[in-house]
Amino acid sequence: MNFKVPRGTQDILPDQSAKWQYIEEKAHDLCRRYNYKEIRTPIFEQTELFARGVGDTTDIVQKEMYTFTDRGGRSLTLRPEGTAAAVRSFVENKMHGLPDQPMKLYYIGPMFRYERPQSGRMRQFVQFGVEAMGSDDPAIDAEVIALVMDFYSELGLKNLKLIINSLGDKESRNAHREALINHFKPRITEFCDDCQKRLEKNPLRILDCKQDRDHELMNSAPSILEYLNEESKDYFSTVQHFLTDMAIPFEVDATLVRGLDYYNNTAFEVMIDGDGFGAITTLCGGGRYNGLVEEIGGPTTPGIGFALSIERLLMALETQGVSLPVQEGLDAYLIVMGDEPKKRAPKLVHELRSNGITVDTDYLNKKMKGQIKAADRQGASFAIIIGEDEIANETAVIKTLATGHQESVAFDSISKYIQSKLGE
Repeated sequence: MNFKVPRGTQDILPDQSAKWQYIEEKAHDLCRRYNYKEIRTPIFEQTELFARGVGDTTDIVQKEMYTFTDRGGRSLTLRPEGTAAAVRSFVENKMHGLPDQPMKLYYIGPMFRYERPQSGRMRQFVQFGVEAMGSDDPAIDAEVIALVMDFYSELGLKNLKLIINSLGDKESRNAHREALINHFKPRITEFCDDCQKRLEKNPLRILDCKQDRDHELMNSAPSILEYLNEESKDYFSTVQHFLTDMAIPFEVDATLVRGLDYYNNTAFEVMIDGDGFGAITTLCGGGRYNGLVEEIGGPTTPGIGFALSIERLLMALETQGVSLPVQEGLDAYLIVMGDEPKKRAPKLVHELRSNGITVDTDYLNKKMKGQIKAADRQGASFAIIIGEDEIANETAVIKTLATGHQESVAFDSISKYIQSKLGE
């Protein structure tokens, strides 16, 4: 039987993993600068967490979750997104009681959704996400947006477009909700089954429907911006002011509706603007979710966050021809000739590695020519050559592969010699 990787998943092979490591380290570094701390939650959670946290009217909960019953009869779900799990941990571990607030968290890890696989959209995918809980200051909305824009910018992405909207506070959303129901209800039978089910429960989700997006009622639907009360208007205006002060360009799009039920007030997406990326141009989405912490059993706590797909990021970088400055190749390759040098090799290689030098050696008993080819193929800067004479003299011949220059160096000075050359 020939086994293959499950549909919608992928193997990340060694020639690609260095790019993943670089991107992940960039996320770690940027979050350190912004004072966000990493959180790691389980791969699976209680199913009810996502039903309540993500929203039971969403496509994620209704159609896309990987749910199973464990041997104890409990319904568990592979996490489809990171916010609900982070909020659950925030509540369970009483982070709201810690002295340093707001609680600023980030995560990097795999998520799972049963979607139709397509370019840049997998059934197992990796998200980098940020959550800030405990503040309803518009400044932290701007901070979260600035963080993701800095992330993309520092990786070299260009032609990005930041789209923002306000979904309003509870009062504003209720007024808009009634207007949407009155707008769609007379002709709701012309819409898909999902939209008909959402009409009374969450009519805002109708605006996010892919199947009915060309229906004429979509373009004439009441805008949330028309129903914002003064407090929501002031909040949204302040967020825009901070973004302008930070020189972060943005566009206001009143039709922007995030696909999760927990969003309110600020909502945003980062899109790639240009040819060659396909129909799905959104790279990142996020927004404010005041009320989610209470829904999951915690105290009244405002929050805001975003999440982005590493797979889609890599796709965008490739589309724009951005080469990541990943470290490739070895510092040195140890070439041995003869039985005694072969016996000495493990100790020498270990000493070099202990001194921070990236080094490898032959384990297939290749002849010298084959070992030199291996050193070239693996991008080694130096070849350390040891034969019987070198063992007798306690020296090695170190050859700079780019120039052919070589010198004899005592065994106990090899590390310092290579470190000095690398420094040059």
